[in-house]
Amino acid sequence: MKNILKWILILAVLAGVIAGAAVLYNKLSEDYGADLLIENTESHSEAEKEDANKAPDFTVVDYNGNEVRLSDFRGKPVVLNFWATWCYYCDVEMPDFNEAYKEYPDVQFMMVNATDGVRETVESAKNYIENEGYDFDVFFDTQYDAVNSYYVRSFPTTFFIDKEGNLVVYQSGMLDMDSLKKGISMING
Repeated sequence: MKNILKWILILAVLAGVIAGAAVLYNKLSEDYGADLLIENTESHSEAEKEDANKAPDFTVVDYNGNEVRLSDFRGKPVVLNFWATWCYYCDVEMPDFNEAYKEYPDVQFMMVNATDGVRETVESAKNYIENEGYDFDVFFDTQYDAVNSYYVRSFPTTFFIDKEGNLVVYQSGMLDMDSLKKGISMING
């Protein structure tokens, strides 16, 4: 009988800890979610700022296998998102990106798949996009030119680039819709 009471007490404490963690997580997510965008403010002089703010150019391939460069979209604000099919948080944020893609036709969405050819292939990424029914433009970084140019170490990571090709703000990690819209408003003015 003592063993049963002991286990009931342990389970009750465990349930309380889990419930408390969930409440804390939800509260912190509400308070800090939209403030995770990081502004690009690495240098101080005007000349240094101009150079440091330029988004690095790179080459990827589009859905049809054609080479595309970031600079091809100069004159248009760009939302540059790095993702992979195996990435849970990428999967969670994708519907918001698809909705924003439809809502902001004047913004170029570059959804860059980190295509290493082993864990992530062009075929697996295309299958994922088609199965989910996403409409945004998908690009494949088969040479890791984009990933290396932006020093991407975790997925998802999103950069917001203005129409002059300046990196304005970025976030490493999942974006919610409010943060996505805030980033777009910073480059779409």
